[in-house]
Amino acid sequence: MRSDGGIHVINKAIEKLGLRHKDHIAAYGEGNEKRLTGRHETAEINSFSWGVANRGASIRVGRDTEKEGRGYFEDRRPASNMDPYVVTSKIAETTILWKP
Repeated sequence: MRSDGGIHVINKAIEKLGLRHKDHIAAYGEGNEKRLTGRHETAEINSFSWGVANRGASIRVGRDTEKEGRGYFEDRRPASNMDPYVVTSKIAETTILWKP
């Protein structure tokens, strides 16, 4: 993702995350339905979205990442009470290991 041309890897990872949205939401902390309302710079819990510099999307890609064609993305769905080990393993499993 951080190498030249990494934006293609990022796009594939985002596509995979969208396909497993419900699985991820289930692992992203209790009470998340109260936070992910689609208002106040959050995505709506039942839909998946992504965008460049979009703080209201499920996944946010930074402007520099788009501009440079490499970098990182941010999953904005996990709640503050999530288990970081569960969330990290879920993201890695989906984006690296899972073959749709």
